[in-house]
Amino acid sequence: MQFTTNTLKRLTRALTAVVLCAWLSAVAGCEQATTFIAQVGGGEARATSFRARVVGVIDGDTLTVLDEQNQQHTIRLAEIDAPERGQPWGDRSKQALSALVSEKTVSVQQTDTDRYGRTVARVFSDGRDINQTMVGEGAAWAYRQYLADQTLIAREARARRARVGLWSMSDAQTVAPWEWRKGVRVGDGDLPRIPGSAVQSLLPPRSSSDRSGDRFSCSGKRYCRQMSSCAEAHFYLRQCGVASLDGNSDGQPCEVLCGTTFR
Repeated sequence: MQFTTNTLKRLTRALTAVVLCAWLSAVAGCEQATTFIAQVGGGEARATSFRARVVGVIDGDTLTVLDEQNQQHTIRLAEIDAPERGQPWGDRSKQALSALVSEKTVSVQQTDTDRYGRTVARVFSDGRDINQTMVGEGAAWAYRQYLADQTLIAREARARRARVGLWSMSDAQTVAPWEWRKGVRVGDGDLPRIPGSAVQSLLPPRSSSDRSGDRFSCSGKRYCRQMSSCAEAHFYLRQCGVASLDGNSDGQPCEVLCGTTFR
């Protein structure tokens, strides 16, 4: 995998922030450590930090704020993805974010600007990292495609095991937002299915270590939480064409189950 210079800088700053947060938490807290990283980042990758009052919550990962100059900003919470409006748990996710930040003054740590012109940021309120809190409460997913903070994966896994928030729903309702959006674009609200033969043609041949999958059958499972083992997850991805098991399209299913999260 190749990384751009800016991506490498962001990863370096993220790792440095983790170390500084551990060291400075007793004195200044992670919010100040993140601000320090933004100040020393330099160049185009430098983050912007400002305080603002939350005046609206659009959904579980997007809000509207007014800064101290009374300028309005649309904030997209970085590295998380909440259920869409109209998607199961979408309204509750919005309510969860509202309960955390509505009408409050928050600290916005900008990390990027998305293609819609929104400020992509970590948001802090009452000493809490709101992005992390939303995932930990089962109100949002860790957004694999844009993930730098790997602790979000662990928070999501704990919420799944405890079946809190959206993880209390049935498997049929628990659909990652990025998959839900694909279904919406198809037009009928159903997730697009890729034929097993098509998926198999794109994957490398099975090695002898995969032979344990011979005891499995394609019985309609679609989610990592339904898998009894990593071998079964590989079987469903390779033989049954269940592409939803590979959320980040790297060819490896169910990273938490298979222990490939940090590779």
